[in-house]
Amino acid sequence: MSKFKKKKDGGLAPINTASLPDIVFMLLFFFMVATVMREDTLMIQNSLPVADQIEKLDKKNPISYVYMGKPSANYKKFGTEARIQLNDKFADIKDIAPFISAERAALREELIPFLTVSLKVDKEANMGIVGDVKQELRKVNALKINYTTGSGDALTNMK
Repeated sequence: MSKFKKKKDGGLAPINTASLPDIVFMLLFFFMVATVMREDTLMIQNSLPVADQIEKLDKKNPISYVYMGKPSANYKKFGTEARIQLNDKFADIKDIAPFISAERAALREELIPFLTVSLKVDKEANMGIVGDVKQELRKVNALKINYTTGSGDALTNMK
């Protein structure tokens, strides 16, 4: 018998995981910066009319979107007439005033006068619903209104 035993082959050395937290946090920060948050799920058809003289809005000022158009194929149970969509739900004309009040309440006080209401109206929608929405916006003193359009030749809207 021998006093000393031979070492057995230990196999592979263990993997060094000291830099693993650094890699995880680097990936976390990358995805936080690179990810774009979805604004709203459209429940209406929204093919915007085109215009040739358009102006881009500043992202500095707060913007609230009001969508108008016929319900899309997944929401045909709501009818075929043009509807209003505020955030992620269908709304009536009477829901516009509380919507604007909620949007103003979510803003800092110095930004409230700069709130712009952007109307994203389908080119097939009737102007009656647009007129009704504008009347409600006047009642709540939301007078900064923007019509969102696509870029192109305005004569293609006639087709």
